[in-house]
Amino acid sequence: MLDSVIRGVIGKLAECQDIHVDDLVILLSASDAGILQDLHDWADKIRKKTLGDAVLLRGIIEISNRCNQSCQYCGLRKENRKIHRYRMAEEEILDVAKKIEACGISTVVLQSGEDLLSMDRVCALVENIKKETDLFVTLSIGERCYDDYRAFREAGADRYLLKHETASKTLFEALRPGSSYDNRRRCLLWLKELGYETGAGNLIGLPGQGVSDLAEDLLYMRNLRADMIGIGPFIAHPDTPLAGFPGGTGEMTLKVVSLARLLLPKANIPATTALGILEKDGRKRALQAGANVVMLDFTPEIYRRYYDIYPGKTRVVTEMDVYLNVLRGELESIGRTIGKDRPLETTRESAS
Repeated sequence: MLDSVIRGVIGKLAECQDIHVDDLVILLSASDAGILQDLHDWADKIRKKTLGDAVLLRGIIEISNRCNQSCQYCGLRKENRKIHRYRMAEEEILDVAKKIEACGISTVVLQSGEDLLSMDRVCALVENIKKETDLFVTLSIGERCYDDYRAFREAGADRYLLKHETASKTLFEALRPGSSYDNRRRCLLWLKELGYETGAGNLIGLPGQGVSDLAEDLLYMRNLRADMIGIGPFIAHPDTPLAGFPGGTGEMTLKVVSLARLLLPKANIPATTALGILEKDGRKRALQAGANVVMLDFTPEIYRRYYDIYPGKTRVVTEMDVYLNVLRGELESIGRTIGKDRPLETTRESAS
């Protein structure tokens, strides 16, 4: 009987019928391997139908690891005195952006801790990248005021990723002391209003998190009509207050990825680095469960070692030209190809 109820909920999702928290809780609580495979297969079919088999690549540059926040789960938190802080120079960033374009990648992601880089500096950086390359520019630099977001947009920024982290106000305020739950959501609404392709996302397996919290995460992202969705497992960092806590699981992370695909068929969903670190084949499994994006870290190694947000993040990777060939082979093994971003106006639609 339970199996039929669960499969009925999967059917509702696949047919884009109205869905409620209780429905999502049923699926998030499922553990039967056959049922979970059905869920992932449905999500993969929806991904193929709406987006095709192309996997979009994003080139990340971690431009600064300075942060003014005290997030309990992040190694970049301002109280962590064990890491060397840096900010990349504008010339270095532009050089790396050109390398990303030379690799055939069409989007650069400029990511940092919540460093409060000056508005003028960010605008000049975006303008120069737009002038010197044909790249789409995604910013992921945290909460800013409305005028900053507007200035970045006018400078040419195309996308903005601001993970909401958790839809639970209680968890948010406990794990991000000094940060406003309401302001985080306000920022995401501003980004939508300003015409950015807007990305949200959550962490899986936070201490105190339940399946109902994850269900609320999914409904929040659906109601926001998020264009991008970053979903990754919590991995405890030894230099944070959450050191030693058990982390999120690959199984639950994949459930949320699949459900996000079914709720938002046209959203861009990465197979996140954190999942790949948690499980050897985590990225491949995510791509077979609804994901359609791979994020590649182009941060120079001299800086990458210090962008230490969770264990394993800073490990050295193969030279990018070699790595891209390996990636291409991995994708071909599951019937996927490397694709190119379409013009932004053709990708902004998200299903209700």
